[in-house]
Amino acid sequence: MFDDGFSRGRVYAIVLRYLYLLRGSWPRLVDSVYWPTVQMIIWGLVTRFFSTHSSWVAQAGGVLIGAVLLWDVLFRAQLGVSVVFMEEMYARNLGNLFSSPLRPHEFIAALLVISVLRAVIGVGAAALLAIPLYRYSIFDMGFPLLAFFSVLIMFGWAVGLLICAALLRYGLGVESLAWASIFALAPISGIYYPVSTLPEIVRPLAWAVPSSYVFEGMRAVLLEHRFDPSLFAGSVLTSLLYLALGVWIFSRTFQIARDKGLLLQTGE
Repeated sequence: MFDDGFSRGRVYAIVLRYLYLLRGSWPRLVDSVYWPTVQMIIWGLVTRFFSTHSSWVAQAGGVLIGAVLLWDVLFRAQLGVSVVFMEEMYARNLGNLFSSPLRPHEFIAALLVISVLRAVIGVGAAALLAIPLYRYSIFDMGFPLLAFFSVLIMFGWAVGLLICAALLRYGLGVESLAWASIFALAPISGIYYPVSTLPEIVRPLAWAVPSSYVFEGMRAVLLEHRFDPSLFAGSVLTSLLYLALGVWIFSRTFQIARDKGLLLQTGE
């Protein structure tokens, strides 16, 4: 017979269980403070910029909408790699996949293709919806849009592969990285404000990631009606560097995981 009464002891036991889980998992602890901190930093910088540049948005209609859409390209590209990989881990299917003739580089290629398809579908729908709602078409950028899209896709791939490597090594206990990691780059990417708005000590970090070049280049197109080749070259070089690093780290981690039998142990 079950006791239908309310037991504070049982409630305490379950609460204690989750407190132990929280204490023993640094990703969970980081996640608790991560989102409020990132939001505070981003919108603090946005407020700081607009307080001295109140007419900036009026100079080019849709500059913020364009920034949001391009940021979503990066976000969807990263999720297209990491979330698909996590789905295989949830299904405990990695061991099955790699007991077949499938090779790691073939698996990586498939993840990258799926990533592009998901990004095109998701961002494409939002971009089309912005036309009737806000009378703004990001497609008016023409060639620069294709250039920016390609760079952000490559950078998203790189971040996604690094997350997959972490998942292989540490299990699903670090799955929050799939959602949180890309937003760590948001404050230094200059999505809604120029890199010059950042504190001087942080600017070298901004120029170390491809996304900052892309958003600076987007503003040059929308505000100054020019495509900056130097910004594009910087974005391509850094994104290729990160992509090569992501592929290498994932391949190396995969080899270690296979040697240690981690492909069959996909829990936390």
